Amino acid sequence: MTEYTIRRLLLVAPTALIVIIVVFLAVRVVPGDPIDFMIPADMAGDAREEYTAMIRAHYGFDQPMHLQLVDYLGRVLRLDFGESLRRRTPVAEELAWRIPNTLQLGVLALTMSVLLGVPIGIISAVRRGTFLDNLSMLGALFGVSMPSFFFGYMLMLFLGLHLRVLPLSGYGGPIYTWEGMRHAIMPGTTLALASLAVLARFTRSSMLEVIAEDYIRTARSKGISERRVILKHALKNALIPVVTLLGIMFGATLAGSVVVEAVFAWPGVGRYMIGGITARDFPVVQASVLVIALGFIMANLLTDLIYAFIDPRIAYD
Repeated sequence: MTEYTIRRLLLVAPTALIVIIVVFLAVRVVPGDPIDFMIPADMAGDAREEYTAMIRAHYGFDQPMHLQLVDYLGRVLRLDFGESLRRRTPVAEELAWRIPNTLQLGVLALTMSVLLGVPIGIISAVRRGTFLDNLSMLGALFGVSMPSFFFGYMLMLFLGLHLRVLPLSGYGGPIYTWEGMRHAIMPGTTLALASLAVLARFTRSSMLEVIAEDYIRTARSKGISERRVILKHALKNALIPVVTLLGIMFGATLAGSVVVEAVFAWPGVGRYMIGGITARDFPVVQASVLVIALGFIMANLLTDLIYAFIDPRIAYD
């Protein structure tokens, strides 16, 4: 188990390095010059050229690409993500208060997915072929197919404008407070929709596979009640592969928060990144993508370790 953990931890650094390099190069091949957003519109002629050269030298954009990359990697190791070209504020300080907001939304969405998706999947498997099963899978198909931004706007229209039971957008504080939860319900539900649907379908498939095993038939032949067979024997083994899916889903939820945060004006990493993309703010985009990627990597790492703990045979693969 220890060797397995070390192997997984050693994969984190090269993966993060690849992400940093790819994002660093990608934002620089996109057409457009971020300096254009920083120069006053009424500045022209020699003054404009001198000011442009000064800005390029200040941010190191006048250096060769490989030197910029080496300098950036060195600063990232010190958790220095540079200064926003648009806001002129340290990116690390902006991310420091935005990351908890995104994590709150992600945890809320994942909790909704688990509390609803797993029971729906179990009931669908136990009631296979019934109206309830068909209705559940139809709802899951709807959840997978529905674009998150459209579903979010529908919630805003219905719950925010017509019924006026929830705030339309914004951040009301931590989700453990009443006002914070009221503001988080709609974006959290929007973010949870696709994950809930996938989790329900996956849980159903896993349960159906386990229910067909010989030991389940043996348990039934011994006269054990169906409820005990499902909850004690089938569910425990059926949920083992679901743990793996939860890790992937949490990473995907963090990535999906980009759209949801923009729709609901949620002050998280995703919305910050979109603002950076719009203004071609290199430091903001690079740092935001890195944070989301690291969240995805750490979620999968934790999932691997939990899975190896649940099933020790994995540690020897």
